Amino acid sequence: MPSDAKILIVDDHEDTLYALESALAPLGHLVTRATSGDDALKEVLRGQVGLLLLDVRMPGVSGLDVVRYMRRVEQTQHIPVILLTGFGPDTELSATAFALGVADLVMKPVDPWTLRTKVRYLYDTHQRRRALEAEVRELRARTEKRASPPAPGRLHPDTRVPLQRHTDAREARDVRDVRDVREQDRTA
Repeated sequence: MPSDAKILIVDDHEDTLYALESALAPLGHLVTRATSGDDALKEVLRGQVGLLLLDVRMPGVSGLDVVRYMRRVEQTQHIPVILLTGFGPDTELSATAFALGVADLVMKPVDPWTLRTKVRYLYDTHQRRRALEAEVRELRARTEKRASPPAPGRLHPDTRVPLQRHTDAREARDVRDVRDVREQDRTA
């Protein structure tokens, strides 16, 4: 699915960023990087981020702080996030991360094949969600456009809708004539 949405990887260690970029290269998506939580937030708020791979522990703004902020902002709250940690299993971290809506928590060192599989699935799912949301907005706009009420004294295009009161006798007669023609068409 071609898309201009990018995958943002965030870690304060250059070697980890390089390893993650190398692992994700076969997917063919645009991958950008940030080295701090502040830089990650700026990049996410610029838009067009389809997935975020985020280190949990960084100096300054932590990965969890980034996620907390993202979940409060409408334009970023549905971006999938995979948190990365090199400190081993931590029940409290897992509970906090999943309560914030993180898609996955991955231990370093990362298995490239497993990471690509998770990223592909989450990225594609997010893109499909965005496409569906755009389609729903378009359909709602069309529906609202069509739902405008008919002019007073005019026949509604849907014959199941009862006629409105008519103030002009000539208009009422025209409506009756149209109704009679429709009735004749149905019985014929």
